[in-house]
Amino acid sequence: MYLRVDRLAIELPQPKEADPNAAAAVQELLGGRFGEMSTLMNYTYQSFNFRGRDKLRPYYDLIANIATEELGHIELVAATINLLLQGSTRPAAPDAAPLSLAKNLRNTHHFIATGQAALVGNSMGAHWNGDYVFSSGNLVLDLLHNFFLENGARLQKIRVYEMTSNPVAREMIGYLLVRGGVHALAYAKALETLTGVNVAKMLPIPNIDNSKFPEARKFESAGLHRKLYRFSPNDYREVAKIWSGPSPAGDGMLEVVDGPPEGGPVPDLAEVPEEFVPGIAPEELQEIARKLASA
Repeated sequence: MYLRVDRLAIELPQPKEADPNAAAAVQELLGGRFGEMSTLMNYTYQSFNFRGRDKLRPYYDLIANIATEELGHIELVAATINLLLQGSTRPAAPDAAPLSLAKNLRNTHHFIATGQAALVGNSMGAHWNGDYVFSSGNLVLDLLHNFFLENGARLQKIRVYEMTSNPVAREMIGYLLVRGGVHALAYAKALETLTGVNVAKMLPIPNIDNSKFPEARKFESAGLHRKLYRFSPNDYREVAKIWSGPSPAGDGMLEVVDGPPEGGPVPDLAEVPEEFVPGIAPEELQEIARKLASA
């Protein structure tokens, strides 16, 4: 089962203006081959399919717990896309073609299929694919795949960072660079306990430190690269058997934190009348409010 908290993993800055082409690029980090949908679903199905759970509890706890954090990462990337799209168009009568701007944008699907909001797809408009999920049942192979997946995701986050200077996109990417680094290191440490191979010596992949990115540097200064959040009131406690010891950066000890990060507010997205979103007139809202109050 899952518990849900109505907050984002971090507070995102409010955009100064719409940036729909940046939103199109950020879509890769949500629904691409190495996007957050893939990390979520890989780890989720590996946890569903895990065998020998009682004997191998720390590894099950690690995979299942990180899977839950990835739910919050999907939410964060989607919120970023939505903020980047906000204000792209203005209300007008249908015959005035209020959405005409969209025909020249990178991803017209944002304006046709969702009403200016996130898609379960990549930056080219292709839908996320269940074939991206790898759940072999072999623990070492699954962990090795997860290590590869986290580093592939890191490479693509950096490339999207280099595509846009938008502060909303860069804040989100900076945070995910740090959190993805935690996950890559956690899988490396798990592999070392199973095989004796120090996979962590390969990090960072690509070979550029998070300190080169101001937004990531801020989160590392707060110690987020040393924290593994435990997303449960009582379960997944044995992650501490893997996530422990000194930080590879030499700046402190690795720490398991009980509970989710403090986070930030979920953006309240404005209505988009020209998209018929949410499609309820002001006078209808008053009547709905009256009915809810009387109930």
